[in-house]
Amino acid sequence: MFFRFGRMQIWLGMTITVILIATPSLFAADSLYADVQALVNLGARVAGSPTAERASEYLSNQYRKAGYEVEIQTFTYPKFADAGSSLRLDGKTIETWAMVRSIAGSPSGKLVTVPNFGKPEDFRTVDVRNQIAIVKRGGGVQFAQKIENAAAASAIGILIVNNQPGNIRGMLMKPSSIPAASLSEQVGTPLLEQTQKTDLRVTLTVKAQPDALGRNVIAHLPNVKQPKLIIGGHYDSVENSPGANDNASGTVVVLGLARSLSKSPQASQIWFIAFDGEEDGLKGSDAFVKRATPQFLAGLKAMLNFDMVGINDRLLLDGSGTMSAIANSINGDISASQFGGSDHASFKSKDVPTLFFFRGKDPNYHSPGDQLVEPRLLRETEETALKIIPKVLNEAPLG
Repeated sequence: MFFRFGRMQIWLGMTITVILIATPSLFAADSLYADVQALVNLGARVAGSPTAERASEYLSNQYRKAGYEVEIQTFTYPKFADAGSSLRLDGKTIETWAMVRSIAGSPSGKLVTVPNFGKPEDFRTVDVRNQIAIVKRGGGVQFAQKIENAAAASAIGILIVNNQPGNIRGMLMKPSSIPAASLSEQVGTPLLEQTQKTDLRVTLTVKAQPDALGRNVIAHLPNVKQPKLIIGGHYDSVENSPGANDNASGTVVVLGLARSLSKSPQASQIWFIAFDGEEDGLKGSDAFVKRATPQFLAGLKAMLNFDMVGINDRLLLDGSGTMSAIANSINGDISASQFGGSDHASFKSKDVPTLFFFRGKDPNYHSPGDQLVEPRLLRETEETALKIIPKVLNEAPLG
């Protein structure tokens, strides 16, 4: 989900939230959980990354298996993207993270450890000319300073080793003059030591892109050009998080609905969409509604959005106008609330009625710990949606 709690994007006007207390599911949720695991096992699905592309391919294949046609709607937006940077050493490929605003390149040479923290005087004690420097993070020397000091010493590339567990995406204020990337402490520290004992020849490949390429996965039955209903959820995650709850959970519920409805007449009135770029500010859903014609949007009765529905028993259904009445018909326990900051907001901005499925705050939100969901909650969310969808499709024009 795009917003951080305490800094929510707020809708204008009052919305209505239906609180549904989850009950044990009567149906197996194994397939939904397997889909979550498949997405999580890919790694962080950052928009524009190779991992996000693999996730889009997985989802496309699943929709096709369920009998749907799939369209990939691509879009670009300004965002530094690492398209898969790496270090090649002794026939092995080591993951590196490109520094934000590093130039692209693939220099090869000897890996040379720079002592201390990469001040100008540190580079004068070693010969990095036409070689690749490797240096520790910290010491009061900023990333940009380390990089420019290396370039001034005629290095053709630089690796910066993190000084704490994990890796870090260093931020530069302007493009670097040589390819620059980081290594995790676990991987980089042994290299710092090894290069002082033996010559290591490496190839540093920095695949840096100034724009991100997003991919919306759009599934529908053949020849369905004008749906009455859009059902969606974003499949991208933030960096360094596998995004099980945020938002593999919503993504697989949408996929589960597509499977459940594939043989029903309702499927011919629905488009199912896995949006990309939500974590960067609703980029995928924004691109979708901006490309849609006014006639297409006017033909929509509603958009249902699923985000973070795999943790917490309480399911919140957030809508307004007729949508809140439909939600109320499922369960009458209503309280007033305001939510925004997910892909339904893009449709709401175009006057499309929306209903948002959400289960509230997750302690592992936007963290490496976002690895698990409760399978029964996925199924219960799907079951609730299956009750609502016919009401939406059969209702008079919504508002």
